[in-house]
Amino acid sequence: MDKVRNVEPELPFDEQQHNPGNRAAGMRTNDSSKRALDELFAYTRQYRSTAEYIEMMNFVSHFRLYSPFNAMLAHVQMPGAVYVAPAGRWLSEFNRHIKPGARPLVMLQPRGPVMFVFDVSQTEPLADAPELPMSVTKPFDVPPRLVVREFELTCHNARRDGIHISEASAGSQSAGQVSPIGRGLHVIFAWKSRSKILQMEIERSYELLLNAEHKTEAKYATLVHELAHVYCGHLGTQDPAMWPDRRHLSLAEIEFEAESVCYLVCRRAGIENHSEAYLSSFLDGKGEIPSISIDTVLKVAGLIEQMGRTSMKPR
Repeated sequence: MDKVRNVEPELPFDEQQHNPGNRAAGMRTNDSSKRALDELFAYTRQYRSTAEYIEMMNFVSHFRLYSPFNAMLAHVQMPGAVYVAPAGRWLSEFNRHIKPGARPLVMLQPRGPVMFVFDVSQTEPLADAPELPMSVTKPFDVPPRLVVREFELTCHNARRDGIHISEASAGSQSAGQVSPIGRGLHVIFAWKSRSKILQMEIERSYELLLNAEHKTEAKYATLVHELAHVYCGHLGTQDPAMWPDRRHLSLAEIEFEAESVCYLVCRRAGIENHSEAYLSSFLDGKGEIPSISIDTVLKVAGLIEQMGRTSMKPR
């Protein structure tokens, strides 16, 4: 049985950071939404070609204002979208109204079914509207940056799923690996509940090894790739309610999904990684991507992004 007790925090916590808990980090939607989304992705066969898939991935990786899943929904409905917002926000923040006859884009809402948004191209300025800021006209321009906090938070949040992360010196060509382990060992997961810090012993299910010789950005890219294997179900599952068991996939499908998640998370975080070259060269000139689940790739990318933003609560 898991043990919970009051302790001093083992890792730094952001006292001002709002913790959405499992709601934002979950990979499941309600049944009706899931059926609708499964049907949507059944029709996205245009993304099976190499060029179209990478084009879509580039769009999602640059469309940082919303989750990877919502960015994909925007791309399906309007591939050329640049900056989207609800009509009320266009009016209150930018003094712009929606053009007559403009068709709204549908996105999933964090605490509700759907929300309707409009791209900047679907709006017009009112008489006294200010000039649009760069964040609206060129939202895809994000300078390179460090990801120390994201790396530390992601390592911490991985503990809640029994993932133990360690580092060891290795050759420059060795990045990392993850594998399931036997029972008996535990990891310690701490979280804040009101004014207290609680700590729980969670049975260790996976061992994730990183190369200690790499810089933080390279470690983070490796961490994302290996976590993608876990949350995509490539190593099985502890509980199908958390993520599915997808060990039946081929090696090609497994690696393509993990690299896709890594590409999205790293590009959206503003760091370079090798995934784009991998996604292009992996196809060996066939021109068609493996039979992956785009739905899973987007949801896992969103989950790992959330893991790097806030200290989560236990599942």
